[in-house]
Amino acid sequence: MPSTEHEITPQGPSIQLGDIYYTLFRHKWKIILCALLGISLALAFYKVQPPPYLSEAKLFIRYVISESSKAPGPGQSDAVTKSPDQRGETIIQSELQILTSLDLAKTVAKAIGPEKILQGQTEDKNDDLLLDAAITIQNGLVVDVPPNSSVIRIGFQHPNPVVAQAVLTELIASYLKKHTEIHRAVGMVGDFLNQETDQLRARLSQTEEELRKATNNAGIISLEDSKKSFAEQIARIRQQIFDAQADLAERTTILQDLTKGGPASAESPATEAVSAPAPVPPEQINAYQKLATRLSQLQKREQEYLGYFTEESPRVKDVRAQIADMQDQKKKMETDFPALTRVQVAAVTLTQPADANAFNPTAAAAQIAAIDARIRTLKAQLAEVHAQADKVNSLETSILELRRRKELEEANYRYYAASLEQSRINEALGNGRVSNISQIETPTPGLKDSKKTQKIMAGIAGAGIALGLGWAFAIELFLDRSIRRPADIERTLRLPLFLSIPRLKGIAAPSVSSMSNRPLLPGPSGKSTDSNSQLAVIPTESELALNPFYETLRDRLINYFDTLNVRHKPKLVAVTGLGKGTGVTTIAAGLARSFSETGEGNVLLVDMTQGQGSAQHFHKGATVVGLEQLLDTKQSALVQDNLYVVSENSNSDRLAKGMPQRFNQLIPKLKASDFDYIIFDMPPVNQISITPRLASFMDMMLMVVESEKTDRDLALHASAMLAKSKAPVGVVMNKTKTYIPPALHQDRESLLGG
Repeated sequence: MPSTEHEITPQGPSIQLGDIYYTLFRHKWKIILCALLGISLALAFYKVQPPPYLSEAKLFIRYVISESSKAPGPGQSDAVTKSPDQRGETIIQSELQILTSLDLAKTVAKAIGPEKILQGQTEDKNDDLLLDAAITIQNGLVVDVPPNSSVIRIGFQHPNPVVAQAVLTELIASYLKKHTEIHRAVGMVGDFLNQETDQLRARLSQTEEELRKATNNAGIISLEDSKKSFAEQIARIRQQIFDAQADLAERTTILQDLTKGGPASAESPATEAVSAPAPVPPEQINAYQKLATRLSQLQKREQEYLGYFTEESPRVKDVRAQIADMQDQKKKMETDFPALTRVQVAAVTLTQPADANAFNPTAAAAQIAAIDARIRTLKAQLAEVHAQADKVNSLETSILELRRRKELEEANYRYYAASLEQSRINEALGNGRVSNISQIETPTPGLKDSKKTQKIMAGIAGAGIALGLGWAFAIELFLDRSIRRPADIERTLRLPLFLSIPRLKGIAAPSVSSMSNRPLLPGPSGKSTDSNSQLAVIPTESELALNPFYETLRDRLINYFDTLNVRHKPKLVAVTGLGKGTGVTTIAAGLARSFSETGEGNVLLVDMTQGQGSAQHFHKGATVVGLEQLLDTKQSALVQDNLYVVSENSNSDRLAKGMPQRFNQLIPKLKASDFDYIIFDMPPVNQISITPRLASFMDMMLMVVESEKTDRDLALHASAMLAKSKAPVGVVMNKTKTYIPPALHQDRESLLGG
């Protein structure tokens, strides 16, 4: 049962599959006409422009030498070649540019003859004729490279098959010559390469001589080896100086200690006797001398370690710990035996006589002088090595610069020498011999090529079909603003659809004007009850075919009232439309007749259309009497049991002007009557009609919409006017056309009767 809510959420997208089917089948003749037009134009194009003849050939690109690489020569290993698989996009495209160049086309046109290519057309100016022929060759040339392939497919189209094959043959021959000239560049060698090679050779020899003089001035053979040797010598001499200085300090201290106090003893023996310390036992003297010797050795070892390790090294720390321990032992012995300070260790460090306690000051002084001389000599050697190293460092920049210049000039010389050798090889091979390109298919005889013509014909035919489709959808989506299908009711009006009545074949659409002269059923007296009534209530035989739809509308209204629990009598139902000829009168009469056939009571049909104002009383399917005074004089209108006939003599102007106030007074009388249903045939909805003003009195407003004629904007405006009355509004769609075959598509329209 359709809902009576005014707001219905649309389901699915705005354009559904049913919309496409509807558009295609509704405008099928437009689409078919445009398609036939496109096919006709395609056939005409085939007659006017027959397919040309095509000659084909295939070239295999074995390799292409990179222009930036070194040219290969006999026995050389630095030759660089590129396969199309590695740089196919660059290499193949460069070959295609050569094939399709205008210069190559001009060469071919000149060789074949512009007159043959242009099919006998001649011009006074030979240059223009040659250019036109070259452009014709370019336009007819078809060049293609299959994916992941090193093969170039070349084709040429021409109306003459012989010319097509001849042009393609000459094109390939000219292309091979052009390829050789570009990639091998024979014209760039000769005197230029010879001159550059000689200049580079001379410059390289000069640079080598300058580098030799620079190394001789520095007194070196290898710069890196000399710098390494100087560094080692400087480190070794410094270590020797450090060792000699330590030895010198040790011996000087011993000599000073041994010669200390000698003269004082000679001058004042009494004092020495008084202040002389106690004698030291021999074993303590020996222990003291060994301790001093061990301490001297540890100090020397400390100096050696510092030459190789840092002060934080474990070895240095260990030696220093031993030295500190030895010094503490020595101080303790000197404290216990002060006379030990006079004991000398010369016997350990110097050449001693047989007596261990004997001391030779002369020998000790001589050794000190020798150590001092050795230190001075070492310092002089260190200064000399530093001077030589500084000299090498000062010449290092110029030597490195000469070395870099030599490497660059040597590389350039090798390149030009190899290029010169390659140019000689190219000249020996000949200009037309290409080793990296092979013909795997020679130009074939000219055969008709219908592919391009077929594509153009398919495009023309497709354009005709597209034109038809565009025309159909433009009408459907933009140009035609009418409501055409039941689905448009919910999308556009957002109102519930009660019924869709189709346009049946063989039945003319009834209207008010076509039924204005129809006779009424006679009353009980055998006469027409109202000669002024113009409402048609007697159905013709053709209209009886619509009875199933009226009965369906009746059942849905009854179900609607039952669903809303509307139990009062009578129930007021108004039928209105949006213009003349929509079938409002016929639907109202058919609905009233259908209600009277249910056997549930009396039904009153009231004509509210402008210019009429009459009613018919139905009882069990038969028109009983015309009415005008039924509500005022019940007894006088009584014809038989529960059957009343009344009439009203008010004219149409009075009805239109005073109807709302008068209708408000009639409502209590209508509700007090014994009618079960009162059907009102209302005027079309517009700004001056009484329909929107009387809608609030109704239990249901049925708005009749005529398919493909009622404007959707007008229907929206009418539904908005009726919605202001707060009355429930439903829609009956009349005269719908079914374009889509039922077997192809079925949607809600079939469920709603359309």
